[in-house]
Parts: sequence; C-alpha cells; structure tokens
Amino acid sequence: MTEPIATTPRSSSALDASEIARIRADFPILGTTVNGHDLVYLDSGATSQKPATVIAVEREYYESENSAVHRGAHTLAALATERFEDARATVASFVGARPEEIVWTSNATEAINLVAYAIGNATLGRGGDAAKRLALAPGDEIVVTEMEHHANLIPWQELAARTGAVVRYIPVDDDGMLRMEEAARVITARTRILAFTHVSNVIGVINPVAELVALAKSVGALTVLDACQSAPHLPLDVTALDVDFAAFSGHKMLAPTGIGVLYGKLELLSALPPFLTGGSMITTVTMDAAEYLPPPQRFEAGTQRVSQVLALARAVDYLSAVGMDRIAQHEAAIGQQLVTGLVQIPGVRLLGPGRGAERVGLASVEVAGVHAHDVGQFLDDRGIAVRVGHHCTQPLHRRLGITSSTRASGYLYTTNDEVAEFLDALAAATRFFGVTS
Repeated sequence: MTEPIATTPRSSSALDASEIARIRADFPILGTTVNGHDLVYLDSGATSQKPATVIAVEREYYESENSAVHRGAHTLAALATERFEDARATVASFVGARPEEIVWTSNATEAINLVAYAIGNATLGRGGDAAKRLALAPGDEIVVTEMEHHANLIPWQELAARTGAVVRYIPVDDDGMLRMEEAARVITARTRILAFTHVSNVIGVINPVAELVALAKSVGALTVLDACQSAPHLPLDVTALDVDFAAFSGHKMLAPTGIGVLYGKLELLSALPPFLTGGSMITTVTMDAAEYLPPPQRFEAGTQRVSQVLALARAVDYLSAVGMDRIAQHEAAIGQQLVTGLVQIPGVRLLGPGRGAERVGLASVEVAGVHAHDVGQFLDDRGIAVRVGHHCTQPLHRRLGITSSTRASGYLYTTNDEVAEFLDALAAATRFFGVTS
C-alpha cells in the first residue's frame, strides 16, 4: 500500500495561493467542466470532494488485502484487521480520543440514532445495572436547539415518544444565533440530555461549546455534539471539549460515503446496551440469550465497512498533513469574503450574523422573491455548484421566516477567485430574475 501523501508541510502560516493550487491538483474532479464552465464547487457542506490518495486506498485494499476483519486466522484476515484497528487509532488521535472510544457507523445520522436508541433500550431495562443511570422516565427532558439538523432532532423526538420524555429547545434570535440567555432557563434539573451542533450547517457560526457543556454538567445532563460541520473544518478535541458523545461523517471530510464516527466516553459506551445486534459483537450465544463484547465492538455488528474505514484514515492523514489550524484559518477568510460580498448585493438577505462573527467558510442567503431552486439552477448553468433547499433544518428556516435558502460552502481547496465568481454570478441572478435592474 502507498503511504499517505503529505501535500504541504505543516506550519502555522496561512495557506497561500500556490499551496491551494497544489492541493487542488490532488482532487481529480476539480479539473472537470460543468455546462461548459470550469467547475466551481461550493457544496462541501453537503459532501466534500476526494483527493486521489483517498480514492486509491479503497482500490488498493480490494486489489491486495480484501478480507473480513475480526474473522478468520489467515494472513489476509489478520492484515485487514490490523489496518482496520490502526485506522481507528488514527481517527481517535485526530479528535483527541482513545481508540476504544471510537465506534464505526455508516454516517453521523446512524451515530446519533445509536445513542438515542441505546438509551431507549436502557430505559426498557436492557444493559443491566450499569445502564440504569442512562434510563429516562416520563417527564425527563431532552434539550436540543432550534438550529439543529434533522439528524440531531428527530432521533430525540423518537426517544421521547418511546420513553415519555419531553423535548425542549434553546431558541435562536432573528439572525439564527443561539439565545444563550434562554439556554440557562431551558436547561434545568429535569434535563437529562443536551444535544447540539458545534457549527450550524445553515449560517456557519461556531456555537459556544464550553458554555453549553458547563450548563449541562451543572444539572448532570449528558451532552451529544453534532460535529459534522466542525470535524472537517476546525481542530477538534473531544476530550478537551468534555462532551460525552460526538458524531461526524467521513464524506464531509474528504473520505467516502458510508462511513461515520461515534465518539463516546468509554465509561458511557460501556454502560450503553447495544443498538444493532448479530455477529461480531458477542462473546457467548445460547438459544436463550447472548453476552456482548465491550465497546467499541459491541456497537459494530455484522460485516464491517473496511475499505471506507481505511479511506477515512487516509483522509485524516491528508488533513493533518495540511494542518487543521491552517484549514480553519483559510476557511475563516473564505467565510468573511462570502459575507462581505453577499451583504453588498441588493435583494440578497444574508442568513446569520454579518462580517466579523466567527464562522467557517459557509454562508446561506435568501434572494427576494426568487425560489432557491431557481437561484441554484442559474448558478449551475455557470458551473457553480451550491446547495439549495432547507438543508434538513426546517425549524430554523421557519424561524427565519423562509422555507428554503441558497448555501455556498467552501473547504481547503476553495479559492478566493471561486468565491468572487460565485458573488458575481449571484448578483447576475438578481438582475436576471428582476430583483434588481
């Protein structure tokens, strides 16, 4: 197998144009054309593009090492298992965790559902004495925020329906920012779980994790962090943040689809009863009962997604070689360029705070009187890929008084010229649709 490519030497300096050009050369799709135009990919918030080294690792695995992990004693099985667990250690290190605190899932949605469903199982009496402290009772409260992605809202609604718990939420203000003065009122002695996003996938702001965790701890509540929009874009240390659980998806951070990560503090994972059951997660099975392995294997039933795990580890190596601090710095600049340009276009409403607020390289807008799908089609005709719709955040859009928006989201390979091209095209769209003359 080839070794991970160190694309740029790690340093604290900002990514310059020549480094970004070298990075872009690692991504085959960025050299393509769409509708006769060079592709401008500003939909990394939905899914990132993949460097050649990540694409290659899956192919190389299938060509030379394909085997089932944690099964069989032959050479290929042993080698695949070793690389599979090495990848776990790589990803754990990337987010400041221990390997045994990393559970492989299909995506972040499954990871959050795993926690919610397992807590529901604990409420049903599964898991023995260790799980009792995780059980919910009627009237217990699960707190989320009004800006949550549906993946960090609906699982908690379902858990509440199964247990008699109540879902409450921290509201947002007119800009979509959390009303932290309300958080202290909403989080009470009845709160058992606080689930919240690190970075909004609509307005791109970075939420005050430390303050939210402190509020949860003050009442003994568990914390579940949606890190889908932070793990790819910011240095992330789950131990330093002191969250109890965190979830993120590989496909948003240069890796393939079909691989996600659940982080959980070991003592909590050890207390949780399983979510999926079957082979590979048991110690002893009789016709009447089964005993389960410790985490993380307890939560990894069935044949594993080996090639995707190896590719995620390679993606993490790639990001680490560039430097997450440098990526965050680059994206912060991209975010400010987006905001500065968007607020200057008549007829365009920026969702979220204006220039100066801390954000990743993401911004969403409403174009007055024009459906977001029409805006997206106009941009696509020029080879510019953005996200349109409600971005799986209907409650937030409803609070902001709209049903859909247009979102531009960059990444380490996004250039200032691409952002400028997007801004020019959006301004042209307002003229085309008669918003401005």
